[in-house]
Amino acid sequence: MLRETFEEQLKELQDDLLAMGALVDRAIEGSIQALAEHDVKLAQEIIDDDALINQAQREIEEKCLVLIATQQPMASDLRVIASVSSIATELERIGDHAEGIGKITLMLADQPLLKPLIDIPRMAEKGRWMLRQQLEAFVHRDVEMAKSLATGDEEVDALYDQIYRELLVFMMSDPRTISRATHLLWVAHNLERIADRTTNIGERVVFLVTGEVEELNP
Repeated sequence: MLRETFEEQLKELQDDLLAMGALVDRAIEGSIQALAEHDVKLAQEIIDDDALINQAQREIEEKCLVLIATQQPMASDLRVIASVSSIATELERIGDHAEGIGKITLMLADQPLLKPLIDIPRMAEKGRWMLRQQLEAFVHRDVEMAKSLATGDEEVDALYDQIYRELLVFMMSDPRTISRATHLLWVAHNLERIADRTTNIGERVVFLVTGEVEELNP
């Protein structure tokens, strides 16, 4: 196969990954909107649409395997293919976390929220921003950008700790709030994991460019 055709296939693979990233970004946004608005219909849509994210991941993985098997890529090209496959896996797992939030919304459907949502939406927005920026770093092969974005994970962790302490106070003050507080804590945990996985994407960007495995947020 001509090199030009191979480059086109690599570009198509990258475009598929970005399209998958957009699906995941919308899933995070929708899951938090559904939670805040007690919108069970939207929550169910997020749960159902996770199948689309899973399918996108499988198709990307299959294309990666076909390219490796048929084109015998050079080392630099092989890193691109391996990185795309790894990032797609991270995106699929982020989609699972958004789906998890949708399921929690259904569990809370017949109960009022324990408190107005303030820090949880902040966690979601930070995670979404990190995700979009890490995908941008991937497109531009920007190692410094990928590394700098990893510090955002610390901000998300700080918000999670704040939410944990606040919900713990609710539970200690009134045991009747334990169930609702626990569900909100699960939401925050899903968002904390989303930020962790965006950091993993950054690590794949570093590997893609440098060939070195580096832990960005030890």
